[in-house]
Amino acid sequence: MELKIDDRKKIAFPRISHYNYAIKYIVEQGLAADYVLLPPATRKTMELGSKYSPDYACAPFKHTLGSLIEALEAGADILVETGGLCRLDAYGELQEEILRELGYQFEFINLAEYMGQKKSSWLKLAKRLTPKMNPARMFTGAYEGVKMAEYMDEIEALYYQNAGLEVQPGSFKKVYRKFLLQMQTAENRREIRDAYQNAKQQMEDLELKLPEHTIRIGIVGEYFTVMDQHSNQFLQEKLVGLGASVYRFLNVTNCHFRAKEPALRPRIDEYVRFNMGTTTTWTLNAALDYAKQGFDGIIHVKSFGCTPEMDAIPVLQNISKDYHIPILYLSYDLQESDTGLDTRLEAFYDMLERKKKILR
Repeated sequence: MELKIDDRKKIAFPRISHYNYAIKYIVEQGLAADYVLLPPATRKTMELGSKYSPDYACAPFKHTLGSLIEALEAGADILVETGGLCRLDAYGELQEEILRELGYQFEFINLAEYMGQKKSSWLKLAKRLTPKMNPARMFTGAYEGVKMAEYMDEIEALYYQNAGLEVQPGSFKKVYRKFLLQMQTAENRREIRDAYQNAKQQMEDLELKLPEHTIRIGIVGEYFTVMDQHSNQFLQEKLVGLGASVYRFLNVTNCHFRAKEPALRPRIDEYVRFNMGTTTTWTLNAALDYAKQGFDGIIHVKSFGCTPEMDAIPVLQNISKDYHIPILYLSYDLQESDTGLDTRLEAFYDMLERKKKILR
C-alpha cells in the first residue's frame, strides 16, 4: 500500500542511547522532514512498554514500545521501527498491532523489511517519506549522520576510559555533555566536525591522575542493553564513579561498519566455531581481547531472557577460567534496583582491587 505522507507530518524512532541525535540529523537535513526528539527515557517509559507487552517480550522490546507510545503522545505521525539483530527484528509487526489496538492513528515503517536491500529500495522509502526529497541531499545527510554516530562513539569511548581518572571532578562530563548538545543542534557537516575535534582535543588536554595500577573493566553483552544507559541503569557511569577505566567494544560503529561478524569468528574459533546469533560473536571476541590484554575484569550485560547471550555465558566462563579474569553477569528487566546494582558493582570493584594488590 502506497503511503501518502505530507511534509507537515512528524517522524519518530524509538530511543536508543545518543543515536537519536544522528537519526534526527538524517531526517531533518537529509529528508527535510520534522523529527520528534524525545527527552531522556524515564521509569515511565519502561512501565508503559511493559504494560502493553507480551510476557515473553525482552526488555529492549518494552523500551522501544514505551518510546513509540511517548512519541505518539508527543505528536508523531510516522513511526519507524529500526528492527534488531535478533528476534527484535521481527517485533515491528507486533508493536504496530499493539499500538493500533490501543487506538493510535499513525503510519508505520519497519526498517527490518529493508535490511540487505539495494540503495534504490532505500531511496524509494525516502521518497515515500518526503515525495519532494532531493536524492543528493538525502545521501549527503545520511553520510553525515553516520559520521556523527561514529564521532559520538569515539568521544563516548574517550569519556568512559578517562573520566574515572580525572583530577578535576566533572571535567570530562562537562566536555561530553557540551559535545552531545552540539550534536543535538548541529545543522551541517562543519558543525559536526568542529564539535568533534574540539571535544577530542579538550578531553586529551584534561589532566589525569594515573594510579600505579588502574582498574580496567571491559563491558560486553546484548546489543541494545549494553549501549543504552537507561536500559542498563547507567552502568558505565557507576563504574566511572568508582574510579575504573571502562571499555566497551559494542557500539554502532564497530558492529555495523568496522567489525563484520564473519571476519571476527576465526578469532574466537578456539572457543566457538559457529555463529551463535545476534551479537554473541562480538561479545566473545571483545571478552577474549580484554582477557588477552590483561584487563582486570569483564561485565556481561543482557536483558532477561536473551537466548543468544545466555548461550554465550558458558563460553565466557571458559575464557574466565583460562585467563583468570573475573566476570560479573548482569541481567536486566523491570525488577532491578539501583541499590542492588550499586552493591554488586562496589563488591566487584573492591574484589578487583584486592586481587591486583595481591598479584603485584
